Amino acid sequence: MINSAATQDEPTSEFDASELARGWQTAARQRPKKHAIISWGARSDTGRTRENNEDKFDFFLPDDATALARKGRLWAVADGMGGHNAGQIASEATLKSTIRAYFTGPGEEVAMGLRRALEAANGLIHQAAQQFPDQGGMGTTATVAVVREDELTLAHVGDSRAYLLRGGQMRQLTQDHSWVEEQVRLGGLTRAEAEASPYRNVITRSIGMGDGVVVDIITETLQPGDVILICSDGLTGYLDPPALASRLFAGASPSAAALALIDAANDAGGRDNITAVVMAVRDIVPFDTPVEENAPDEEENEDAEDPAE
Repeated sequence: MINSAATQDEPTSEFDASELARGWQTAARQRPKKHAIISWGARSDTGRTRENNEDKFDFFLPDDATALARKGRLWAVADGMGGHNAGQIASEATLKSTIRAYFTGPGEEVAMGLRRALEAANGLIHQAAQQFPDQGGMGTTATVAVVREDELTLAHVGDSRAYLLRGGQMRQLTQDHSWVEEQVRLGGLTRAEAEASPYRNVITRSIGMGDGVVVDIITETLQPGDVILICSDGLTGYLDPPALASRLFAGASPSAAALALIDAANDAGGRDNITAVVMAVRDIVPFDTPVEENAPDEEENEDAEDPAE
């Protein structure tokens, strides 16, 4: 680290290049203490009535120890909106921008890094919407998950969701930024009324909606056996938490579970794009513990798209 011991009496203290070099060497030697062995799968589907898929999932999974120690691994879902192809552009650009900004950003504080990355993506999409007014209402939701060691950090804007299945209990980790959710919190609607409301898809916060955005941050310490689901509202609009849990409970692989969720939403109507990312925590081990070659791991996923270029 740079020597910060200079005081007002030493305004021009000599720059300690050797100490800076030692700081970089220390960073290069960083290794995680723990590693969550995660098997995962993902699916995105246009649905039964839409012509285009404005949903997007993306991921970035570094394998070197320093990147894992500083930044962890990232998975994300976005649900775009806007005229013409604006939603598709917004969701894809947001996730690519977020991944680049997070992994190239300074510091090791996950929450701050994610917040800054989504704020930067918001500026990008908002500027594009101003430059191309024919792309009416251009914007997107974004739910981003980072796993570093045994810690899950979520950054969330909009009404896509993240759930945690643990010990048989399904728990929603994120809070929808929607008109009906606000009415439920204020006591103006019951949960049942909100689910049936024609305004349930009206969101109050999104990437690109304004020149600034408030990003929710949620953290959770993971345990072996946890299952994380990140999804768009094309899934949760048709399947309630028990229905989601039953398909995650089936004991199938994450890829098969993601496919089962998509099929169930389509069978129930499929009037929206549908995306599901399923992450199963197989174990949490010391980082240097050898992992068997055939142990379930993220690299076995066959349904994932290419990572951001």
